[in-house]
Amino acid sequence: MQKEYLLESNEVLIQLETSPQGLTQAQADERQGKYGLNKLKEGKQTSLFKKFIKELSNFMTIVLIAAAVISGVTSLYEGESMIDTVIILLVVIINAILGVYQESKAESAIASLQEMTAATSKVIRNDKLEIIRSELLVPGDIIVLEAGDSVPADSRVLESASLKAEEAALTGESVSVSKISDVINAEKGEVGLADRKNMIYTGSTIVYGRGKAVVCHTGMETEIGHIADALNTAKDEETPLQIKLNQLSKVLSIMVLVICALMFAVNIIRITASGNSPRLEEMVDTFMIAVSLAVAAIPEGLAAVVTILLSIGVTKMSRKHAIVRKLTAVETLGCTQIICSDKTGTLTQNKMTVVEHSSFDDNLLMTAMALCSDAVLDPESHQAVGEPTECALVNDANKYNLSKTDLTKDYERIGEAPFDSVRKMMSTVHKKKDGSIIQFTKGAPDEVLKRCSKAYMKGSIVNMTDDIRQDIIQANKAMADRALRVLCASMREWQDKPPSFTPEVLENDLIYLGLSGMIDPVRPEVKAAIKECQSASIRPIMITGDHKATAVAIAKELGILENESMAITGGELEKLTDEELEKRITGLSVYARVQPEHKVRIVKTWKKLSKVTAMTGDGVNDAPAIKEADIGVGMGITGTDVTKDVADMVLADDNFATIVAAVAEGRRIYDNIRKAIQFLLSSNLAEVIAVFSASLMGFTILKPVHLLWINLITDGFPAIGLGMEAEEADIMKRAPRDPKDSIFAGGVGVEIAFQGFVIAFLTLAAYFIGHYLESGVWEIAKSADGMTMAFLTLSLLEMFHSFNMRSRYNSIFTLKTKNGFLNGSLLLSFVLTTSVIYVPFLRRAFSFEHISLMEYAVAVLISVLIIPIMEIVKRFKRK
Repeated sequence: MQKEYLLESNEVLIQLETSPQGLTQAQADERQGKYGLNKLKEGKQTSLFKKFIKELSNFMTIVLIAAAVISGVTSLYEGESMIDTVIILLVVIINAILGVYQESKAESAIASLQEMTAATSKVIRNDKLEIIRSELLVPGDIIVLEAGDSVPADSRVLESASLKAEEAALTGESVSVSKISDVINAEKGEVGLADRKNMIYTGSTIVYGRGKAVVCHTGMETEIGHIADALNTAKDEETPLQIKLNQLSKVLSIMVLVICALMFAVNIIRITASGNSPRLEEMVDTFMIAVSLAVAAIPEGLAAVVTILLSIGVTKMSRKHAIVRKLTAVETLGCTQIICSDKTGTLTQNKMTVVEHSSFDDNLLMTAMALCSDAVLDPESHQAVGEPTECALVNDANKYNLSKTDLTKDYERIGEAPFDSVRKMMSTVHKKKDGSIIQFTKGAPDEVLKRCSKAYMKGSIVNMTDDIRQDIIQANKAMADRALRVLCASMREWQDKPPSFTPEVLENDLIYLGLSGMIDPVRPEVKAAIKECQSASIRPIMITGDHKATAVAIAKELGILENESMAITGGELEKLTDEELEKRITGLSVYARVQPEHKVRIVKTWKKLSKVTAMTGDGVNDAPAIKEADIGVGMGITGTDVTKDVADMVLADDNFATIVAAVAEGRRIYDNIRKAIQFLLSSNLAEVIAVFSASLMGFTILKPVHLLWINLITDGFPAIGLGMEAEEADIMKRAPRDPKDSIFAGGVGVEIAFQGFVIAFLTLAAYFIGHYLESGVWEIAKSADGMTMAFLTLSLLEMFHSFNMRSRYNSIFTLKTKNGFLNGSLLLSFVLTTSVIYVPFLRRAFSFEHISLMEYAVAVLISVLIIPIMEIVKRFKRK
């Protein structure tokens, strides 16, 4: 089928097999069966059960479950307590629940798109006007539209009486579009969505005039339907942190299996070498040592700690008006390199505003502009209601105490010549209180000026001269060059009521009054926000459906681009191959007259260049690109439900500056998560070394339940405390981190290894000292006091070590900020660990011995040594 906007209206009717009298009910019913309802398909939802099973399918989790099952079977065989099994399974379930919470998404984008469809529509059926549910519309239906109506389906305009549609949510156009019934000239190639002036689309709103249209496409075949398809097919991608943690999980899992197998083999060989065949009991003990190693190697609390830290960050960001819908989006913000931002409603206020006048009597000019419009003042909000451009004029007059409500009392409208896209002007005729008649005409400056024979200058009416006309043209050009939309106002005085109100009678011999320049102004805070982005090495990109001149002017004002060569239109973009765009994209900062697929292509190209890309926006047209971006940012106030539902983060105040604050918070959170990971892995490595070394020497230093307690309690709380560290002073002056960088980049891996060996050595030393204090003999042997001392020392070592981790380079004695949460978490860990040793039923459950106060003091002294050791290391690093 040929595109409707390229056909004459009668040809469209023939193609759709309909007529101006509409379809019969029988025809409509038949087409209903063929095309289905005028609604969008709903996306498939993943059940909570499936999400839970997905979490349990993680390889590290499977290793833990296997360890729990084998531990349970072994405990039953030996008639011992199954506390190890219970705790391991409890850890697995808690982590899975947290994972489901983290990954659960409100996938209601399609439902929100459906809500944008008008509930009811006026349609001509059986040659009479009916009101039906919009979902019952079919191609070929004739719909009737007037100001205030939502467009229910993609339709070709048949009749237009000054019909205007507001399409900002779909096309990005900040100005309402005049609709015509004529065919579109397509000699220059493909006609963009914003330029199809004889079409109206689902999701737009009629703001002025009235008209008729024939429905061409319904449901998923509409432009919004295509967007819905794009949302359904776009895949969710893992964030850099998720990728790193998954890689870490694989490495740790492989390491666990290798170490366990090696440990099991070594012990069997050692027993066999002694000349004895391994007994079942020895086999079980050996296997339990391997299970201990598995528990020691896997940081059980890591997933929970990362989730909790992200959740805390989300709460903090919400207080700054950034609502994060996906936890992992927080850390992605920290490495954002490109922010592709929609202009209308995001960088600008999406509210046309008069910013300049050119006249000798501004009051008369504003009176004319306000009266020659159909916008009215809302008595409660005192803001204009109606077509956006006319609202701007009425609001402008109202600012200077020229209320449209009061003006209409002094100037009674008695006739009008409505706006026409051919004439590009409108006229209204008014009767003043003294009975005199005055006419006001406003419209495009070049058209109105042609009809002006006089001009109002310095309080008097003078004949229009070439010099005056040239001055007006120059003033118009000066405004237009700054991307202002310019309207011209004029008047005409009548002795009596005009013989008719036709344009031919009214719009002649006019008196020029002046020019009003308006624009969708930038948000006042955006300029500073963009400057801060640039200081943080983040590249802001403007993407808009508006005209190139307007986009360039706004971008220059904001500091996004320096010259026009950095701007490109959607039409020019289409002519570029993917390879050509890859070469040019780094030199482009502004994209004008773009369509939704262009935005997605821009985002994909930046991502192809390995740039972490964010996309902000508020309209339906932004949704596919927001979904495609590494992080999608929607607007909370002006944003459509579609945009909010697919976004990773929503700005509650629609403030671009909030993005900058969110980036800073994202960087702080990632820095602290990395500190927590380093702390946890160094602790786990110490446990592995200690358990492995002890098993080689023939004794058990710690059991699986001991290691689980340390990993969850002694490590978990301080790790969360590290996540509460304040941001560093230069956090927004450094370049974004490379998302490809490993968690171990920058020497972190070496530090983890060193710290792990030091903590393991001190733990083994505590075991032997505990055994000596118990027996008075220095020897390698099993010792209940030694195990208790090793547990206490390892726990305290990791607590004190968390203080070291507040900074990788600076001494903890020079840090100016305080971390009350870390102090509190350490106190809690200290109390709980001490309770395990001295509360009788807990001590029995963990197979510990009651140690003396002297033994306790020795454990504390050994543990404190980690601080001076790390202070010496930091001093060398600083040098």
